[in-house]
Amino acid sequence: MEFVPKWIAWEITRRCNLHCVHCRSSSEMEVNGHPDFSLEEAKNILDQIHAYANPVMVLSGGEPLLRDDVFDIARYGTSLGLRMCIATNGSLVTPEVCREMKDSGIKMVSMSLDGATATVHDDFRNQPGAYEGVMNAIELFKEYEIDFLINSSFTKRNKAEIPQLYSLVKSLGATAWYLFMIVPTGRGEEIMEELIPASEYEDILNWHYDMEKEEDDLLVRPTCAPQYYRIVLQRAKAEGDQFKRRSLKFSTGGSKGCLAGQLICLINVDGDVLPCSYFPLSAGNLKEQSFQEIWEKSPLMLDMRNFKAYKDNCGRCEYVNVCGGCRARAYAVTGDYMAGEPFCAYQPQR
Repeated sequence: MEFVPKWIAWEITRRCNLHCVHCRSSSEMEVNGHPDFSLEEAKNILDQIHAYANPVMVLSGGEPLLRDDVFDIARYGTSLGLRMCIATNGSLVTPEVCREMKDSGIKMVSMSLDGATATVHDDFRNQPGAYEGVMNAIELFKEYEIDFLINSSFTKRNKAEIPQLYSLVKSLGATAWYLFMIVPTGRGEEIMEELIPASEYEDILNWHYDMEKEEDDLLVRPTCAPQYYRIVLQRAKAEGDQFKRRSLKFSTGGSKGCLAGQLICLINVDGDVLPCSYFPLSAGNLKEQSFQEIWEKSPLMLDMRNFKAYKDNCGRCEYVNVCGGCRARAYAVTGDYMAGEPFCAYQPQR
C-alpha cells in the first residue's frame, strides 16, 4: 500500500451554530483559544499541500459557512487544481451560498442527516429546526445542480432509523450515503453508554452488505467501521459472490478499512495535522513543520502504517491488512491507539 494523502479534512473554523451530541470539535459560536486563521495562512497551507500531493480537500469545521472568506479559500484551492469540497450542517445554505459554491469550484457538499424524521434528527443535533435546515439545503442544491452526499451517524438512540434513513436518502437525490459508526471523541466521550454494542454493530454491517449488493443507484459506504471490509471478504467467500464495490468520485480510492494517517488526515484550526477527524493526537503542526515532513516522518503517522505492530485481536487477525480496526476508537476506549478495535466481535483464527 502506497501511503499518499488522498483526502484531507480541513477544520477552517471551530465555530458552529449547533451542539451535536457526538461532535469531535466541541463547537461553540465563540471559541476561546482556537481563533480562525487568516486567508493568507490558508493559502500557504494549500500551497504546501499542492506542492506535495493532489488530495481532495474538504472544508470543514465547526460550520465552515460561518467564515466570510470560505469561498475565497475554496476558489484559491480550485485555482491550484485541487478538488475542493465542503461539509456543512445545511442551516446557513441560501441561493447566494449556492451560487458562491458553484463559482468557487466546490465539487461536492456533504451534510449530516441522523434521523428520518425531524424529531430524531433534531434530538441528535440538539437543535430544533436542524432537520428543516438540511431539507431546505437539499432542495437548493438540487435547484442549483450541486452534488451532495449524506453522512448519518448512529448510536443506540437512532439505530432503529437506519433502514428508514437509507430509503429517505435515496429519495432525496443524494450522490452517496455514508453510514458512520460513532467514535467517542469530543462531546462523543460523554455518550459512551450510547455506543452500539459490538454484536449489534456486526448485525448492522451485515445489513449494509445485503443492501449494498442490491443497490444500483446510490453509492453507499460504512465509515469508521473498518470491520466491514472483513465482513465483505467473509460473506463473498462463503456465498460465492463476486462482490465489487463502486467508487465515489473524489473518494480515497482505498481498499482498506481504517485509513487514518495512511491515505487521509485532518488539519485542525490550530494547524495540527491529525491522522483522521476523530483522532485527538497531533502528528505535528504546520506552523513548525511542512506538511510533507509531518506526513512522511511523524512517528505517529508511521505507527498508523505499521500494521505488524497492532496489538491484541487486531495484531493477531488475518484481516488486519484490509480492516486494521479503528485506531481512534482504540485510543478513546483503551488509551492505546495501537490496541485492538474494542467494538469488533470477531475472534481471529490465528
